[in-house]
Amino acid sequence: MERPATIPFHGSAKRAGAFAYTLTEILITTALFTLVVVGVIYTHMFGLRMATLADSKLSATHNAREALNQVRDEIRSGKILYVGNGDSATFTHIPENMPQIGNALQIHPTADTNVFVRYYLDAAEKSLMRKVSGSGQTEEIARYITNQMVFRAEDYLGKPLTTDQNNRVILMTLEFFQWEFPVARVGVGSYYSSYRLQTRIARRTIE
Repeated sequence: MERPATIPFHGSAKRAGAFAYTLTEILITTALFTLVVVGVIYTHMFGLRMATLADSKLSATHNAREALNQVRDEIRSGKILYVGNGDSATFTHIPENMPQIGNALQIHPTADTNVFVRYYLDAAEKSLMRKVSGSGQTEEIARYITNQMVFRAEDYLGKPLTTDQNNRVILMTLEFFQWEFPVARVGVGSYYSSYRLQTRIARRTIE
């Protein structure tokens, strides 16, 4: 009996070759995947940088507004106000016929001038400080202050006064800087943001 001739079958080999990737396709896919990963990482880093900037600005603004609110409340309830220059130990009232501008403000809640609350700029520390009479302690209200003259007495039109006019308005100005990138180095070439807040305050009771 004659055996039928054997015919080789190559179907499986053809199917395997049809589903294989070429070197060019692999290289293109790798390049595209790399671009996607780089884009995701860059977007994430940009988001972190913007979050850091926003947090820095919000923190600085919040601290400055707290300082302004505290000074405002004590000025409004004060009996006698003096603009001058001073520190934790001394205070010099601006004399008559001189512009009422200085780095310190002394607030007397009553007619007793021995009882006071003093706000002053510590130039060495670049901080706005608060001291209460009878206490040897000082309190830091705001830091990173860059302007030297913080307080100014004005009239109702906003003009600087040269006398202790009874119905004067106290202008308080805080110009300060905030380190923009907390993870960066400090020194020449570093980045800082500057801010300025102002408020005008008058006593509630004018005599």
